[in-house]
Amino acid sequence: MKEYIKLMRPKHYLKNLLVFLPIVFSGNLFNIHVLTKVCVAFAVFCLISSIVYIVNDVKDVESDKKHETKKNRPIASGKVSPISALILAVVLFFVSVSLNFAIFDMKINFWANSILAIYLLLNIFYSFGLKNKPIIDIVILVSGFLLRVLYGSVVVGVEVSNWLYLTVIAGSFYLGLGKRRNEIKKQGSNARAVLKYYTHDFLDKNMYVCLALSIVFYSLWCVDVNTISRIGNNYLIWSVPVVMVIFMKYSLNIENDSYGDPVDVVFSDKALLSLIASYIIALLLIIYAF
Repeated sequence: MKEYIKLMRPKHYLKNLLVFLPIVFSGNLFNIHVLTKVCVAFAVFCLISSIVYIVNDVKDVESDKKHETKKNRPIASGKVSPISALILAVVLFFVSVSLNFAIFDMKINFWANSILAIYLLLNIFYSFGLKNKPIIDIVILVSGFLLRVLYGSVVVGVEVSNWLYLTVIAGSFYLGLGKRRNEIKKQGSNARAVLKYYTHDFLDKNMYVCLALSIVFYSLWCVDVNTISRIGNNYLIWSVPVVMVIFMKYSLNIENDSYGDPVDVVFSDKALLSLIASYIIALLLIIYAF
């Protein structure tokens, strides 16, 4: 059972917390009815993302066996058979779809299932070849983050600011480009087929352009009149320096000895985790207490 749980990669469920972003920034976090829906949405997206990881591991089992760290994954190590893994993926799919239909009405279900289908198809295409296409591989990674926010917005009917969407997009490009850059840095261009098309300088320059844009878009959201009107104060602008420091600490980490995977970078640094926790607490106080 332990290996099947490991196969689902629960550590990466951290990314799925983006489904909560719409209700947090709309002031609905403590609305029990709305929060329940988003908790279910989070669970559904976790199951769908696990399907993606399973399919990817089945597809890449032979190359993973030769990889320095991926050889320890359940399928590559032989602890879970590909057939058993695919059966688990099918079970997770039916459970996630059933949860959607059980909790959400038909209108929400249409859009919610459409987003899940797009996410699933994009990532299956990614696993079966698109991950070897330069730029497209990173665009698909970015789309995953964006679709999480869209899904969270659809299931509760909350509109998200365009500035926040742009912040998520730019920030996701920063993370994706940083991951590819560090893969080249740590393992060379032979680690992935697509890396032969990239150079360290290309990834480095575009990575930091996207970092700058992330901070700019977030700042514009903080000072937007609609944001100030919805929250009822203009204190969000003071969260911008905290976001800058978080990005600086993250950048410092990946400039050092790191493979650049966002989840690993965050969980391996207590100081970074503390900064993120402080930002979340400050954000909740600004939105809900003042």
